[in-house]
Amino acid sequence: MTALPRSDVERFRTVVARRLGLHFDDGRLPLLAETLEQRLEALGRASEAYLGQLDAEPEKVEIGILATELTVSETYFFRNIEQFRATTQVALPARRAARLDTKRLRLLSAGCASGEEPYSLSILLREAAFDPSWSVAVRAVDVNPAALAKAKHGRYSRWALRETPAEVQSRWFSHEARGVVLEDDARALVHFEERNLAEENPDLWPCEAYDIVFCRNVLMYLVPETAQFVVEHIARSLAPGGFLFLGHAETLRGLSQSFHLRHTHGTFYYQRKEAAHLTPSAPAPALPASPMASSPLAAVVDGAESWVDAIRCASERIEALTRAPRPTPCAVGASPSELPPRWNLGQALELLESERFSDSLELVQSLPVEAATDPEVLLLRAALLTHGGQLASAEDTCRRLLAVDELNAGARYLLALCREGAGDGPGATEHDQVATYLDPAFAMPRFHLGLLARRSGHREEARRELALALALLRREDASRLLLFGGGFGRDALVALCRAELVACGGAP
Repeated sequence: MTALPRSDVERFRTVVARRLGLHFDDGRLPLLAETLEQRLEALGRASEAYLGQLDAEPEKVEIGILATELTVSETYFFRNIEQFRATTQVALPARRAARLDTKRLRLLSAGCASGEEPYSLSILLREAAFDPSWSVAVRAVDVNPAALAKAKHGRYSRWALRETPAEVQSRWFSHEARGVVLEDDARALVHFEERNLAEENPDLWPCEAYDIVFCRNVLMYLVPETAQFVVEHIARSLAPGGFLFLGHAETLRGLSQSFHLRHTHGTFYYQRKEAAHLTPSAPAPALPASPMASSPLAAVVDGAESWVDAIRCASERIEALTRAPRPTPCAVGASPSELPPRWNLGQALELLESERFSDSLELVQSLPVEAATDPEVLLLRAALLTHGGQLASAEDTCRRLLAVDELNAGARYLLALCREGAGDGPGATEHDQVATYLDPAFAMPRFHLGLLARRSGHREEARRELALALALLRREDASRLLLFGGGFGRDALVALCRAELVACGGAP
């Protein structure tokens, strides 16, 4: 078959995004081209006619075929087992207590693939030993009909049990020549349905109906609009206090403010707030790019007792070198009616870029009282307070920010610095870990984790974290380094990270 023009493949990508919600970057265009060619050949149709029908009124069967070709269905029982431990020891007991009046518990596996996930949840429910008066069930949905057909048979290879504890295997699976079969009692709790999460499904999302939702490794494959669409529906259909589990590489940052972040059993998950506000997280403030100072600052690090102490020393040194008359507050002092929807932080950011931290803080603190709950104002204020070593005030500001935007990775990193300054190493580590989960590309909490590990004598952990930090620092956004770099520019931070890595036995 003649190679398809790129315009046809691009159009196919657009249709796939609209009909299935799936995201394909340019690197995966060859897969789309191959799939399109196969479908045209199988149907004996021209590209224009086929794409036109997909765009206008596609047949459900064809959407199912495309879903089978384009979605990932490989998984296994009790994948990421720490999430199932959190389900058993935290989520199920909490929801059981909350449903004592109705004795009805509903779980949803959204994007269930070939069934290993919902069946794992069913085993947990069976082992939780609900008495017969309870109604418990798992609803499992996926857009891939081939995967669902496999799931309904309940037959799997032994490799699918590679993370399943031996005692669970012996209780719930019987062996046959080609693999294993799940016992009927576990299969009976699961109901499978073919559903497209990118479409409106009113009966899939009844208000506050579910107690626990697993939607793992789904959002990462979706275009942003579809991911937000799915999360909004999950938020509305989860009961207040209900739990949401995502894949390890997925977060709700920037998607929803309707959940509390939880961290137990070595994993992150979410709990729906009692009064959900379906407002996406505010974007980070637009900051001017700046190289900042580098080598002259590095000398203060060796003598500092901690990283936060090094930041404070660097800030004091810079302030002494850049002391100048303070400007008169102008735009930031205007009345609220004269300001745009977000507070004008431009002058304060310019002062930060010029390394005049106390002047910038004074401007931020002169904002009207109405700015006290604005996430951008709070984040900038917290960063400036941390720069200046006012850690108690910085920590208070971070906690006020988290009350507004609980999934703010920057606030978590600044809290880590505050906890380190207070002598709370475990607390600092915890906040850094949350920050890296919320934003895996955020370099500074990785760097700080490496410094904390090295100071604690955990050399292998320090090498791992510092190596990750070094890679991230080289491509970190300049505006984020301005806000969180503690007065150190990219070159200085890269040099410091490399030196720390070598000092604990790593390769530069």
